[in-house]
Amino acid sequence: MPAAVLTAPGQITLTEAPLPQPGPGEVRLKLEGCGVCASNLEPWAGLPWLTYPGEPGGLGHEGWGRIDALGAGVSGLAVGDRVAALSYRSFAGYDVAPADRVAPLPAALDGQPFPGEPLGCAFNIFRRSDIRAGQTVAIIGIGFLGAVLTKLASDAGARVIAISRRQESLDLARHYGAAETIVMDDHWRIIETVKALTPGDDGEPRLCERVIEAVGKPWPLDLATALIGFGGRLVVAGYHQDGPRQVNMQEWNWKGIDVVNAHERDPAVQMQGLREAIDAVASARFDPTPLYTHRYPLGQLAEALDATRDKPAGFVKALVELQ
Repeated sequence: MPAAVLTAPGQITLTEAPLPQPGPGEVRLKLEGCGVCASNLEPWAGLPWLTYPGEPGGLGHEGWGRIDALGAGVSGLAVGDRVAALSYRSFAGYDVAPADRVAPLPAALDGQPFPGEPLGCAFNIFRRSDIRAGQTVAIIGIGFLGAVLTKLASDAGARVIAISRRQESLDLARHYGAAETIVMDDHWRIIETVKALTPGDDGEPRLCERVIEAVGKPWPLDLATALIGFGGRLVVAGYHQDGPRQVNMQEWNWKGIDVVNAHERDPAVQMQGLREAIDAVASARFDPTPLYTHRYPLGQLAEALDATRDKPAGFVKALVELQ
């Protein structure tokens, strides 16, 4: 099968790899496509604790396709079923996943791409955020994840303040229901703008009941600390994988906030979010189509990774098409 291999930082080689065989309790997928995740960028750039080359298909964890082989003991699934998978070698023609980590895609999604892992991640983050009607929610970073969360929070009855660098990202947030948008350029100006948008009954700004940091860099995390109100919940959705962080613990203590790391590692919880996402898209409660802006064949995975890093005009998310 064709498979992409990360042979060195900034270097992808397209190779022919052996067809994987499903073991007991596993299924094999003939992949239709795989999303490109921002978490791919650090391995793409090179991290000192990583080793190269990677596995064939490695980095790819947002795959979907059809089951073409079943391992021993698998029940409830059949060859030909179209599924989204939580698997980790999906920049290839085929991948193998445990049967309890694939979710069937209903007929309403036929012909549509479905990078299930990031969609499920967004639904899990939303659940952990405990967003309620009437709250003011700041979302810092309107990429794929921030856009989905904007829609979910807005539909829950919250007033969303979207904060992002690019005007087109803020326009996307408006499309998904954001009530206010702020260009992410000046730390203190953003804080003053949010204060003005959140007056309290005593004349003092109350700031935000919820802040979701969806960038994965130090400054947005510091900004989230400044924007959260007393007794609020700061939700870390950005993927911080490039080294330690320092946080203003004094301000966290003083405000009495809850801090939630919304990255799920329990496969059962990951699958819960994936199933919720499938239901939302299949029932037309959420349309992710505007988020799939750039598509590449497997042989152009390097270009897809560069676009994910550089964000050319109109970019939100890249998909690698495998059929």
